Amino acid sequence: MKYLLASLSCLLAFGSVKADDKTLVIEGIYQSKNLYVTNCMGDNGVGFAVSLVRVNGKITTDQVSSSAFEIDLSILDLKQGEDVVVQIEYEGPCTPKVLNPGVLQPMPTFETTNIEIGNDGMLKWETKGELGKLPYVVQQFKWNKWVKVGEVDGEGTPDAHAYSFKTKLVSGQNKFRVVQKNLAGDQKSSKTVSVVTDKKQPTFEYKKSADKLIFTEETSYEVYDMYGQIRKRGLSKEIDLSNLERGDYYLNFDNAMEKFKKR
Repeated sequence: MKYLLASLSCLLAFGSVKADDKTLVIEGIYQSKNLYVTNCMGDNGVGFAVSLVRVNGKITTDQVSSSAFEIDLSILDLKQGEDVVVQIEYEGPCTPKVLNPGVLQPMPTFETTNIEIGNDGMLKWETKGELGKLPYVVQQFKWNKWVKVGEVDGEGTPDAHAYSFKTKLVSGQNKFRVVQKNLAGDQKSSKTVSVVTDKKQPTFEYKKSADKLIFTEETSYEVYDMYGQIRKRGLSKEIDLSNLERGDYYLNFDNAMEKFKKR
């Protein structure tokens, strides 16, 4: 979808907005909130630019002849989660602005009815109550923080849905959850599930001659410098250190946190 309003560039992360042939269009999902619009003066400074507003093809009764007005969606018998297309027709030299297009963005409303993790690393969860499509982010707790390890698209409807994702288990305790978050920052998480493995923790060796860290097996890793800046991240059996300066670094891998010195 093209975003054609440069004047709304700071808001486009939160809604679907476009303009064409003197019609401003906002698309999204009804979330029980109204829209607010700042109007423009009409041609030659007479009257106001907006002539009418349509919601899902029907003309509204909103009073648009003012410098700012509200599009009252609450009186239109819309259902929570229903698709909404708002068309604002206008004339004049400038384009009206929708101040809060993000209110039509899907909210994380899911309810987890079941979630479990198997000894094989298969995470399964069942939900209901989704109102709009948002991805489920699979997170694993390690290195004293929640780390994203995968993503599954949500169905976006209130019906019951079942999802699964194959995770990579680490040594010792493994804790997982799924999270939905929209671009406005609203977030909802499932409960946490865990499984304990008897997997042996891998070790690593610094090979100065090769300028590498070598693990005993493939593992996810992060390398931070002494200022807390991440310098490398990945999944491998070795880490190339050739582009790192000499000095001390912190290394996260498997379920462990270590420190090493590049010489």
